[in-house]
Amino acid sequence: MKNLYLFIFIIAFNCSSAQDIDSVMDQISTEKDYKIQATFKSPKLVLLETNETQKAKNLAFWVGHRFGDIGGDFGGSHTLFGLDVATDLYLGFDYGITDDLTIGIGRSKFNETYNTLVKYRLVSQKEETFPISITLFEQSSFITREPFFNNEFSNGSDRISHFFQAIFARKFSPSVSFLVSPGYLIRTEDQIEDVGDTKNLFSIGIGGRVKVFKRISLIADYTIVNGLSRPDDLSTSYYNPLGIGIELETGGHVFSLNFQNSQYITTNNFIPNTTKSWSDGGVRFGFAISRNFNLGPKEID
Repeated sequence: MKNLYLFIFIIAFNCSSAQDIDSVMDQISTEKDYKIQATFKSPKLVLLETNETQKAKNLAFWVGHRFGDIGGDFGGSHTLFGLDVATDLYLGFDYGITDDLTIGIGRSKFNETYNTLVKYRLVSQKEETFPISITLFEQSSFITREPFFNNEFSNGSDRISHFFQAIFARKFSPSVSFLVSPGYLIRTEDQIEDVGDTKNLFSIGIGGRVKVFKRISLIADYTIVNGLSRPDDLSTSYYNPLGIGIELETGGHVFSLNFQNSQYITTNNFIPNTTKSWSDGGVRFGFAISRNFNLGPKEID
């Protein structure tokens, strides 16, 4: 009889231990619901912002360049297919306050525009529990050029525009990533080139990255502006910005060579002011390069 009691005790103890082990394993499985890293290799695609932010205490120096039309009435051999003409040049710095919060400042050639930006990663994609990442982006621009006519920019606030955007991104595999980014641009009447245009514009950006080699990827983005809040009977012909390019990773650098129909680089400028088309030779060559600097303490092995 004692042996029977002992046998029952051993079985009960083992069952209890098995339940404890299962509980621990479930907890470990939940803890291993890792964040998806490096959805994109850069905070910028061709034109659009990605969901990526700077790492904490990291400073990125950005240089962007847009040349002139390759073809059409303003391109061809007399401008060396646009290489003689620079429609925009951008210099900027982005700094990571935390891994999820980036601030930045920059300056564009177009309209002698200075901009500040804030980028915050609200949610990260996870392997098991959350299928996408969500990043919020805001950029404010200030035009500093001299007025072209009397009463232009009569108030300092007339030179300011704001752009707000939510970036939804998903990494489908180590080689394929995609994003959708609705946005809203707020500007003043003095910044409107066509009198029939609306001050504030909705936009929807889509973009993606496909890795083809270890350090080489194809990138593309397209921003829908026409067909949303913009009138379709304007005297000026505006086009939706489209960019395609090749992204190269070289150590601390991310370098992209690209083609796009937008003359301008920053969001507040290219969304309302793209007047060139891929179909009439308005496509242009451009490039962007960034160099990352770690300003935090060196890690000790």
